[in-house]
Amino acid sequence: MSEFGAIYVGDVVHKRARPKRHSLRYRVFSMLVDLDQLESLDQKLRLFSLNRFNLVSLVTGDFGPRDGSSIAAFIRRKAAAAGAPEIARIRMLAYPRLLGFAFNPITAYFCEDAAGETVFLAYEVSNTFGEHHFYQAAVTAEGADIHHEAKKAFFVSPFNTLEGNYRFSIRPPAEEVFLGITLSTGEGGLLTAYFEGEHRPLTDATLLKLLLAYPFMTAKVVAGIHWEALLLWLKGVPPTLKLRRQLKSRRRA
Repeated sequence: MSEFGAIYVGDVVHKRARPKRHSLRYRVFSMLVDLDQLESLDQKLRLFSLNRFNLVSLVTGDFGPRDGSSIAAFIRRKAAAAGAPEIARIRMLAYPRLLGFAFNPITAYFCEDAAGETVFLAYEVSNTFGEHHFYQAAVTAEGADIHHEAKKAFFVSPFNTLEGNYRFSIRPPAEEVFLGITLSTGEGGLLTAYFEGEHRPLTDATLLKLLLAYPFMTAKVVAGIHWEALLLWLKGVPPTLKLRRQLKSRRRA
């Protein structure tokens, strides 16, 4: 695997158990980058740029502190506050901007110690109302996988309340990557979502091939979110009070 990063191509899958069964599956690709090597990656590739328009790009202001300052320093501060060992490398898994546009429902940060072991995980979760929230945990591997839990603290789907707990199931990037989240409430499992991807080299040739295969992928992510919301509504699943208030405030504005 390149010291600068990789591409992972695979499927995003969502499965809702109640109050109506619903599922979706989309083919996507994500970019894995070493946050300490972003400038070097910018110089290595022609089809990719950092903080500039290109066919494929990353803008530091889209992530972490959201002010254009160092994402790596921001995540290291979070790891230190959580009591994790000193972080030697941070790899970020996210959708890049394609033709200047991207929306990341979840961005994962894999933080490794000097021995290359994942010791801290952070997840930057965003919703379509422009809000975002971090979940994080100091972790230890259980074989090839990592599991941990967190209480839900942020609205994502307009059809879920803040009730429940997340269980994260992670297989850090290697030849494959797996990022899975299960939301459960007192009534049992409510929603399972995961991304499972296979490694591709991060080269101009790979980027060009994927751009031809998925030219509107990042736009499709947003369109897909709204389409699936419409389908749930048509199935009779009511939106939450939070969503209704937000929509009402937008109409007033």
